[in-house]
Amino acid sequence: IPHIDVSDPEGYKSYTAATPPAHEKYHGAALVRAGRMEVVEGHQRSRNVLREFPDYAAALACYRSDEYQRARPLRLAHAQSDFIIAEGYDGPQPQAPQGTSPPAATARKGYWIGHSDVTNPEPYKRYMAADQAPIGRFGGRYLVRGGQQEITEGKARSRTVVLEFPSYEAALACYRSDDYQAAKKFRDGNAELDLVIVEGYDGPKF
Repeated sequence: IPHIDVSDPEGYKSYTAATPPAHEKYHGAALVRAGRMEVVEGHQRSRNVLREFPDYAAALACYRSDEYQRARPLRLAHAQSDFIIAEGYDGPQPQAPQGTSPPAATARKGYWIGHSDVTNPEPYKRYMAADQAPIGRFGGRYLVRGGQQEITEGKARSRTVVLEFPSYEAALACYRSDDYQAAKKFRDGNAELDLVIVEGYDGPKF
């Protein structure tokens, strides 16, 4: 999950042109690559990338590979980044309340990418329970929910969550819904959060 501020767009193109061999070798498919975005809480850089690998080990191996390390200086010369490698989630998913159907999927999905520091773990558990119904109603599912993470560049908070929604519009609507805002009150004062809602990418995966 790189968050990037590009200082030289033309020079940065040399980096994006150099990375496909590493991503293809380790099967790192792009889910988010630029696109529309809205920072709804905290702070975030101007460009967001989300790349999914078969497993956490493959994601780490890609970053450390000779192929990627040859490309990396081309990014460092033209951008500043916070770069997080996070383990995926395979536990229970939010369910839509009975009698409701999630929004229809579009070609480009929507994502919440959140980085948090939980300051009061016990009260925070009320938020973790209360947010499931609105997330389920809008078709959200966890790709990352805690788990291992390694901050390879820059900085990030101690916990990372990534949610995928059927569309960018559904992702925004979930956050703005009365039900989610009611759940959010249990988080307020018990965690610090940087949350960006981003549009998915439907171009070449590597």
